[in-house]
Order: sequence, then C-alpha cells, then structure tokens
Amino acid sequence: MLQIRLLSAVRNTVHTRNFGSFLNRNKRVFQVVITRQCFHPGANSVVPLKADGKLTGFQLVQKLLKFVWPKEKPEIRRRVLVALSLLITAKLCNVSVPFFLRDIINYYNGKAPEFLKLKLDSTNTPSQTIFTTGFCTIIAYGLARATASLFNELRNAVFAKVAQNSVRSISRAIFLHLHSLDLSFHLNRQTGALSKAIDRGTRGMSFVLSSLIFNLIPTAVEIGMVSALFTGTLGPEFAYMTMGSIGMYGIATLGITRWRTKFRHEMNQADNDAGNKAVDSLINYETVKYFNNEKFEANRYDKYLAKYEEASLKTTSSLALLNFTQNAIFSGGLIGVMCLAANRIQTGELTIGDLILANTLLFQLSIPLNFLGSVYREVRQGLVDMNQMFSILTLKSQIIEKSDAKLLEIDNNDITLKFENVHFGYLPGQEILKGLNLEIPTGKKVAIVGGSGSGKSTIVRLLYRLYDTENGKIRINNEEIRDLQLNSLRKNISIVPQDSVLFHDTIYYNLAYGRPNATKDEVIRAARMADLHESVLRMPNGYDTLVGERGLKLSGGEKQRVAIARAILKNAPFVIYDEATSSLDAITESNIMKSLKGAVDKRTSLFIAHRLATIVDADIIYVLENGKVAEKGNHFELLSSNGLYAELWNSQNVHGVAPKLSKKDDEDLLMELDLEKCCGNSSCNR
Repeated sequence: MLQIRLLSAVRNTVHTRNFGSFLNRNKRVFQVVITRQCFHPGANSVVPLKADGKLTGFQLVQKLLKFVWPKEKPEIRRRVLVALSLLITAKLCNVSVPFFLRDIINYYNGKAPEFLKLKLDSTNTPSQTIFTTGFCTIIAYGLARATASLFNELRNAVFAKVAQNSVRSISRAIFLHLHSLDLSFHLNRQTGALSKAIDRGTRGMSFVLSSLIFNLIPTAVEIGMVSALFTGTLGPEFAYMTMGSIGMYGIATLGITRWRTKFRHEMNQADNDAGNKAVDSLINYETVKYFNNEKFEANRYDKYLAKYEEASLKTTSSLALLNFTQNAIFSGGLIGVMCLAANRIQTGELTIGDLILANTLLFQLSIPLNFLGSVYREVRQGLVDMNQMFSILTLKSQIIEKSDAKLLEIDNNDITLKFENVHFGYLPGQEILKGLNLEIPTGKKVAIVGGSGSGKSTIVRLLYRLYDTENGKIRINNEEIRDLQLNSLRKNISIVPQDSVLFHDTIYYNLAYGRPNATKDEVIRAARMADLHESVLRMPNGYDTLVGERGLKLSGGEKQRVAIARAILKNAPFVIYDEATSSLDAITESNIMKSLKGAVDKRTSLFIAHRLATIVDADIIYVLENGKVAEKGNHFELLSSNGLYAELWNSQNVHGVAPKLSKKDDEDLLMELDLEKCCGNSSCNR
C-alpha cells in the first residue's frame, strides 16, 4: 500500500483549504513511499537472530554442572563434596532405623534372655535397668532417626549456597549476553515472554538442582541399599519383589507424566500469552483510558485466562489418575512382600521383627517414590524451561568485536568522522542509505536534516555499531569502526535520543546514569545546563523523586531534559542530538540551545534536527534525500541555493508561504541564540 507521508522536517500546521496549493508549491517537501510493516526502523533484521538449536537433556545437565562445579570457586566445590558426604551418611542412618526397630520388637517378643529385659522391680538394680541391651537399642533407634534428619538438614544448608550461586551466575551471564545481542533482537522480542522465560528458567534450574541432589540421587542410593539389605538379611526374593514393584511404579509414573507434560506446556503457553497481554495493556494504560476500552481489554485478557483454566483442569485431573496408579502399584508390592514374609514366619525362617523390617523399609522407600512423578514432571519441565533460558546464550550477535580490535584513544577531544559510500537497509532489497558520503570535522557543529525515512536515525545506529554497514566504511580518526573495541567506541559518544526512556528510579539516578561516578555537584550542574534544576526543586522529593516506569511521571519535555543532562554529564568528545528538543516548548528550547552552545563549544557534535531554527548556527548542514546527501553547506549557503533546504525553511514559517529571509534577517536569527532569555520557570524573577 502506498501512502503520502510528510517529511519529518515539515510538521508545522497547514490550513486544510490551502493544502492543495501548498502541495503544488512544495512538491519536493513531500514524497511517496512504500508503507513499511513496522513503525520503527530495524523492527525486522537483515539477519534474524536464532538459537543454535534445541539442547538435549544431557547437554543441559552438562551446562548446569559447570555452574555447580565452578573451577574458579574452590569453596563451592568443597561444599558440593561435603553435601554429598552428608547425603550418604544420612541415608545410612535412615536405612539403619528399620533394623533397630526389628531388634527392639524381637528383643521384647521373648527372644532376649530374661535377666536382660527392661523392667523395674526389686530384683533389678538401677544400673542393670539402665544398661540393658533392649534399652540401648531403643536409644539407638531414636538417635538414628534424629541423626538422619540432622544430616539431611545440614546437607540442605551446605548445598543452599551452591544452588544460589549457580542461579546468580547463570542469571548474570544471561543478563550480560542480552545486552550484547543485536538491536534487532530487542526490537523483535516481547518483554513479558522474555522475562517469564528467564524467570522460569532460573526457577527450573534451581528445581533440577535440588531434585538431583535431594531426590533422585538419594532415592537411587536408598533403593540400592534396601535391595542389598533385603538380599543379605531376608533373601533375594524380597529384593526381586521390591525391584519389580519399583520398576512397575517407575514405568507407570514416567508414562503418565509424559502424557501429562503436554498439558503443562499448554499451561505455560497460556500463562505466557496472558502475561504478555497484561504487560502490553498496562504499559499502554493511557491509550486504554483515552479510548475507554477497559472492558475490552479485560475481555481479551479473560480469553487467555480461560485457556489457562482449561489447561489447568486437565493437569489437575491427570494428576489424580497418576496418584491413584502409584498407590495401587505400591500397595500391590507391599502386599506381596508382606505375604512372602508371613509365609516365612509360619515356617519359622523369619520373625515378627523381620516382617516389620520389610514393611518399614518399603514404607521408607514410598516417601521419595511418591514424589517421583512430580519430581520427574518438574525435572522435565525444568529442563524445558532451562532449554529456553540457555538457548538465549546460543543466540549470536551479528555485531562482533574483532579479536585484535584497537582501543579508540581521543586526544584533546579531536575526533573526525567520515562516511564513505555507505550502503545499508533494514530489509533485503530496501536500502535506506544509498552510497552516503559525509564528513564531520573535529570541533565542528554538524547538522543533518531530511525527510522521514531518509536515514537520519540510521546514521546514529551505524555510528554506535548497533548495526553494521552492508557496503562502505565509517571511519573515526581514519580508523574504521569495525576495527575498534566496541566499549571504547561507545564510551566516546554521547547521545540525546529522540525518544527518551528513563529507568524506574529517581531523577538523580537517571541523571547520574550518564556518568555513575560523577559527584552530586556535577550532576546538578548538568541539570542546570539542561534547564531542569528548577523544575526538580519544585517536585515533592526533589532529586529523589521517582520518575515511574519508563519515566511516565514526567512530562515529555522533562524527560527530554533529563536525557540532555546525562549526555552533558557523560562529557564525551563526540555528541549526538537526535531531535533533542523536539518535545520542548519554544522558550525552553531556546534556553537549552543557548546552554548547549556552551556545552558543545569546541566539541565535535552532530544535530539531527526537525526545527531548522535550532541549527542555523551549524558549521555544516547536510540535507538527505533518498539515502544520499542532496545538499551541503551552512545556513546562508543553503538558503541562497534555493533548493530543498530553502523549501524546508520556508515551510516552517507562516504556514509554508513565508518570503525568503535576507542575509541580515538570518544574522539576526543567529544573534538571537546568544541573547539572554528567561528560563521559562514560574519561579524565575527575571
């Protein structure tokens, strides 16, 4: 679909009845362009970012173990060894409990000598009563249970730091990796889904870790111990019966759990969709209010909640089936073992204590086995969540720093930038820049003007290496920026973006973000230069005032002035102002431009401007059209050439029908920038 769009430089109002004649007089001020499918450049990358593929469970566990057993942290490795030692000790104590119980029952069931039985009468001395074998066995039974619990809790306490350190390390690694990815990834991502994926991934990692250390490994150790003890004390038949029951239990549990997993996936997807919808709706709170669409938004949100409810009901119903199947299989195994023991008691091979021993050992196994289904399900889900999280780490950025990249060193703020035959487009076959050539000399104020889609903001993104050129080169002090270290490149550039988005923190934090180690006086000085200080003082908490999410508590002009102040505070040798005063009123704009003139004095600066009055004092003005430099010169030269710049200038004065200004008028306008202006604040006394 085609549409006629106004060039961004011509935003002033034109009376509807004069629009036709105005269009005829200013044909070059308009252009016919193909409507893009997005509202910002770069929403679709030339090369979409993709993960390297789905990781297997074994690969995920391998990655996880790297964080559990970090080479650079011997303290963490020692804790892992101690936790495993405590685990084995706890299981040994736990398995010994049924044997003590068997001995106690046998002891007081007539199997012990009469003089050793625990009783209090006139024939027994206190010492005989206290030190009988039966009494000591009771003490040992209680100590074994308490000791098993003690070692389990110690294991939990020792391993807690290992688990938390692993979660912290992976979260930090993913956070840093996200900041290293291309701008195209962040333009295409959904914030709600991404944050949920990371949150679920870290929780999944924590659960997989605890399941391996506290459930799966301990259960496997205990099953091995019980089978060996059954074979050695009661006979191999008991071990076979136990292993058969556990095998059937495991097969049924894993089979039903796999069937149930799809319901969990549906729940997760519905949860993601509902979360995305809620976040998107709340971020656009004002738009919802403007159109009175609260019920409409609630109904849309409720549709996703209904899907979640349906999937949740399926999950709950299938869980009931799983629990019944587990109990039925375990009860069958328990009946088999007890029948086998009862038969041996009748033949005199076993005692009542042995029956209790078999029963107690199986019941001890039932406790971790009861959680096998949920543990397996959660481990599978945890691995799925971990796969989503770890797959983020496999995303490859197209902006790669060379291994031998140079450090960009700037002496005395001397910095010169050149674009040499630069070609670039966000989509294949749709170039934005078509052989762009321009130079920004050191210490000069350079301005770029042009229509929407002419590539003004794209130039900024290429300078920061948020994207790389397809052809051509960008040089800083004769060094191609691809050969420079990214950190040193970006450290030497300050920018005031067109859309100033702030952190949900205080005004002071957002100002100091330009240079976190700046002193308070330096921060306030930057705020004064941006004509923000007086406004901040009128706020209830001054510089400690919270700006709200994305700075929503501040006006557009105040957000823009915060962005200007922190760019000033960064004090980089090269400064970019991407329509930096577009959200300001005329008086504030004039005051800030006066302050900026001092801030950028003798500093290389680039102004991307909509209002041409803000760049009439620029040393060089580049006019872009169709991805190339159409005109170049200073304000006087471009006006005298009567080209596109002159038409843009005239269109911004007296509804597009202003007479051409004389050179004297232009000089007066330039001088006006140096005049003393009122700051525009209600508290100003000037």
